Amino acid sequence: MIVREALVSDPRVLEADASAREAAELLTHPHVLSVLVVDEGRLVGCVTKESFIAAAARDADLRRLTAADLADGEVTTIRPDAEVERALQVMVDHDLERLPVTEDGRLVGVVSREPLLRRLAEDEPPPSGPGEDQQQV
Repeated sequence: MIVREALVSDPRVLEADASAREAAELLTHPHVLSVLVVDEGRLVGCVTKESFIAAAARDADLRRLTAADLADGEVTTIRPDAEVERALQVMVDHDLERLPVTEDGRLVGVVSREPLLRRLAEDEPPPSGPGEDQQQV
């Protein structure tokens, strides 16, 4: 199975010119750990709570910052034609729960670790019991 078959094609994103306040509001939801930032569909970065801490540490005026100003541009991504096993390995290697899927720099979706694991488990044949793979003579 490839990533394209398992991705969520309409992840919640912020446009690059969105305010820092809009990013902060999204990050207040309990299950939102990061927000992807796009500029006309191109992934430009990711905003996390740590992004706000870093901005405050450098004395940035948070009222004037945009999502792009806050975003970390170093985002690990994967291509839609990659195997899902590779996507899971990338998530494990980088300790990620979600992995953006990009094609030519454009965000096409996101894959999440738990749904991928469930989907792979569903695709695997059930384990054979003792002796089930042996023939009677």
